[in-house]
Amino acid sequence: MPNKIVPMVHVPDVRATAQWYQAIGFVLSAANEDCGEMDWALLALDGGAVMLSAGGEPSDAWRREFDLYVYVDDVDALHARLKNSVDVVEAPHDKFYGLRELIIRDCNRFWITFGQQLPIADQDAG
Repeated sequence: MPNKIVPMVHVPDVRATAQWYQAIGFVLSAANEDCGEMDWALLALDGGAVMLSAGGEPSDAWRREFDLYVYVDDVDALHARLKNSVDVVEAPHDKFYGLRELIIRDCNRFWITFGQQLPIADQDAG
């Protein structure tokens, strides 16, 4: 079995999308250029990664078939840093499954959900 999964997102402009992801904290780890046009990129964030490949389309759909989910340590701090520079779909909120989430859209309108594990409630306190 594999020990790592790295999603590949097909986008209309790899260079512009890579720059957008870098602006929110991802690091460009590798890229390929063909005739001066970037057609593939690998971006990393805290041990996770995403690949971008040319040939995709932006979307106006509410949800796509594929979203990115990124675990972070502090959703609220991330929201404070990004809220004036990205399209926020849902501000930080707690979910029934024990995560605090922030949902944004990237420059191609793909959803990125950032999730933070909430403290586990003390089951003996009741």
